[in-house]
Amino acid sequence: MEAVTVSVKYQVVIPEHVRNEEGIRPGDKLVVIVKHGILHLVPLRSIARTKGFLSGLEIDLGTLREHHDRA
Repeated sequence: MEAVTVSVKYQVVIPEHVRNEEGIRPGDKLVVIVKHGILHLVPLRSIARTKGFLSGLEIDLGTLREHHDRA
């Protein structure tokens, strides 16, 4: 865990190793979520950038319902 300092303009610097690990670049948008007094910064990703992030996930097609079953 690493501490960051809030500037007089209420800005924080995301540590370099976190930016690199998460692929955060200048101009990227982050969603701020507050839950139980904890701030979460979640990168807002385009659909194109999220392509493939679930690769390797096994889906049981037998559990999916057909359109007529959902009505």
